[in-house]
Amino acid sequence: MKRDAVFEFYRRLAELNPSPETELEYVNPYTLLVAVVLSAQATDVGVNKATRRLFEQVRTPEAMVALGEEGLKQHIKTIGLFNTKARNVIALSEQLIEKHGGQVPQERAALEALPGVGRKTANVVLNVAFAQETIAVDTHIFRVSNRTGLARGKDVVAVEQKLEKVTPQLFRSHAHHWLILHGRYVCKARRPECWRCIEIDLCEYQPKTPPPDKAKG
Repeated sequence: MKRDAVFEFYRRLAELNPSPETELEYVNPYTLLVAVVLSAQATDVGVNKATRRLFEQVRTPEAMVALGEEGLKQHIKTIGLFNTKARNVIALSEQLIEKHGGQVPQERAALEALPGVGRKTANVVLNVAFAQETIAVDTHIFRVSNRTGLARGKDVVAVEQKLEKVTPQLFRSHAHHWLILHGRYVCKARRPECWRCIEIDLCEYQPKTPPPDKAKG
């Protein structure tokens, strides 16, 4: 996709949703970190249901360690891989207390050193909690970037690097959320809803998906 088309691609997303936000519910950087760790291979809706009551009681690493692994499991047992995730959340909470004074670090390397925290999770926390211009490439962003021609790459790191290169400065703060939401609700995995997409003339995906009624005919 050419530079002017990339600018217009983002401009349209910005016009449609000027102030996008994460759909994960959180109350501070720590609860955001926990929510993102729990969201791996799970939906935001499912995570929110599990953490709503949890975050009423637990909002600090100290409180999480006091709750304990078994106590945490009772809150998150509806989430996939909850045993591993509970272990990681307790371990990262202990590490935050021991190495960071109970605070969530604002550096990628320090975040990635925490149990259960990978590059994508670190990027989400840096962007949402600390307003850093990072782009966390999840399955939605990977799909949208490759399908539309916005930033093609063979893996998530390649796509992230390409997005970092082509995304205009004006749109870098919110690029992460715009692309996720577009992939989640319009440029869907199995059947992209091209007929109602604001990017249809810019997108390089072919053939465009027709409306359901026309597809049946």
